[in-house]
Amino acid sequence: MFRSMIVRSASPVKQGLLRRGFASESVPDRKVVILGAAGGIGQPLSLLMKLNPLVSSLSLYDIANTPGVAADVGHINTRSQVSGYMGDDDLGKALEGADLVIIPAGVPRKPGMTRDDLFNINAGIVKNLSIAIAKYCPQALVNMISNPVNSTVPIAAEIFKKAGTYDEKKLFGVTTLDVVRARTFYAGKSDVNVAEVNVPVVGGHAGITILPLFSQASPQANLSDDLIRALTKRTQDGGTEVVEAKAGKGSATLSMAYAGALFADACLKGLNGVPNVVECSFVQSTITELPFFASKVRTGKERSGGSARSRATLRL
Repeated sequence: MFRSMIVRSASPVKQGLLRRGFASESVPDRKVVILGAAGGIGQPLSLLMKLNPLVSSLSLYDIANTPGVAADVGHINTRSQVSGYMGDDDLGKALEGADLVIIPAGVPRKPGMTRDDLFNINAGIVKNLSIAIAKYCPQALVNMISNPVNSTVPIAAEIFKKAGTYDEKKLFGVTTLDVVRARTFYAGKSDVNVAEVNVPVVGGHAGITILPLFSQASPQANLSDDLIRALTKRTQDGGTEVVEAKAGKGSATLSMAYAGALFADACLKGLNGVPNVVECSFVQSTITELPFFASKVRTGKERSGGSARSRATLRL
């Protein structure tokens, strides 16, 4: 944890940088692009990334309504400069020079929709956006939020391979919402401070493929096997719980935006050389026979200056 520093004469932005252990002049410029910024996840995610002092340029893109979102978010007095882009002609402009691209674009899950239904719509969206990323910012990290992540990440990988730009160390499926839920539910039953809880979640990002490892949770609590099974089921069904609670009028947008911002922050820290930043993510697997698998990954910086990640030891 970085030590807090209070400087009375510093601006709010600089104070935020100092609280994270960085002097303002030492923080590299980083451009973050959000594709789907005007949507239910995109808008709160845009707000959260505007608040992140590691972001110097925030590029917001969607097929409609992006200028309004950019104008609204752009009035917030934090470090990053905000630009809004809309329509096919502006996609390249939005992506050029990106260090990190976050993709929440696509339709949300509605009552009765299966992951196959989501796939049929969102696959085409992800395909087109991945083609543009390969063309305009092939070195960027890509954080895939668009569901179903178990399918959209492999789609992006194949697009990048076809374009000759694929780097398995730079493509991440964002499964952080599963981790956030597991932490919250575990803390609620363990009488521990939720801010101190960590629960690895492996496998995938849909239903029974979501495997929270409560046996590796910290701090450890003496929970019964029946309670562990109940927490596992609730974590797996978390998305359905929100969809039903919103009575078909929405899905997990706010919690997903929060989770997406957490993982994006980890990627930015890795780019900036912060050591030992470990999160769970759906990535190309070297620890299972499956081509992709959610596991612990460590973000870091390659000697060449690009981003890298290596898997932490995974105990099942």
